[in-house]
Amino acid sequence: MQEIIGVRFKKVGKIYFFDPNGMKFEKGGSAIVETARGIELGEVAVANRMINEEKLSTALKKAVRVATEKDLKTYEMNEKKAKEAFKVCEEKIAKHNLEMKLIDVEYTFDSSKLLFYFTADTRIDFRELVKDLAAVYKTRIELRQIGVRDEVKMLGGYGICGRELCCCNHLTDLNPVSIKMAKEQGLSLNPTKISGSCGRLMCCLKHEQEVYDEKLSRLPNVGAVVSTADGKGTVEDIQVLKEIITVKFEKDDETFRKQYPYSEIKIIKNSRKQENKKLDDTEVDENELKQLEEGFKRTEDI
Repeated sequence: MQEIIGVRFKKVGKIYFFDPNGMKFEKGGSAIVETARGIELGEVAVANRMINEEKLSTALKKAVRVATEKDLKTYEMNEKKAKEAFKVCEEKIAKHNLEMKLIDVEYTFDSSKLLFYFTADTRIDFRELVKDLAAVYKTRIELRQIGVRDEVKMLGGYGICGRELCCCNHLTDLNPVSIKMAKEQGLSLNPTKISGSCGRLMCCLKHEQEVYDEKLSRLPNVGAVVSTADGKGTVEDIQVLKEIITVKFEKDDETFRKQYPYSEIKIIKNSRKQENKKLDDTEVDENELKQLEEGFKRTEDI
């Protein structure tokens, strides 16, 4: 068994494990720890506890100390300096005519490194920019190109549901979202209707997919032959969440339809899974859909 503490460095960021080094840390407090980026201050998300060493993929770095009032003031000062560096960097970007958008600036706690996060449509040659910034700040400069999903996570915002964006509220990982999820949930493939503020597929599709997967594994497919209290019929439509099945009957050259709860039907012959016929193919732009589905590599590296 190994004693650990969990530390988070961003409001909605990953929790990283550290060796408490014989010290006691309170949840919600602040800790100074050693990371790959240098000495950092973070929020204690998990107080001292023992876990199985098999759950640890690498050796733990050690905590340095419980953050003091002086440490917190240093952190606040770094935040102010980062805001000033943001303005300076924007001026330098304009000076060098670089096609890039500056998103955020961070100082490491010990000021040994200054990190600039930016987005760009292509690879940027920012060597001259780095030289200029290093000449001004006399410290190690690092520029990181991030994706649009990470950009929105940093900047924040609200979704079409009226609530704070999932990535800014509770999502610690930006998991891939696929067009298949939208299809199985019976949504229109119009890119404007299934994309979030970042321009990629909405993260909430991923939240709901587990429920759809479980239900779809039990429910019949469209085209399946089923037995009902009114005889045999063919499944024409499925309301997945309500588990309501629309069955089509053909008797004496007449066709009629009736809805049944899933519990009141019996599958005689299931059909191969079909695409949801409700989707309006005239709304589909294959290039846009492909772009929506593209994943972005996270740049967070502690």
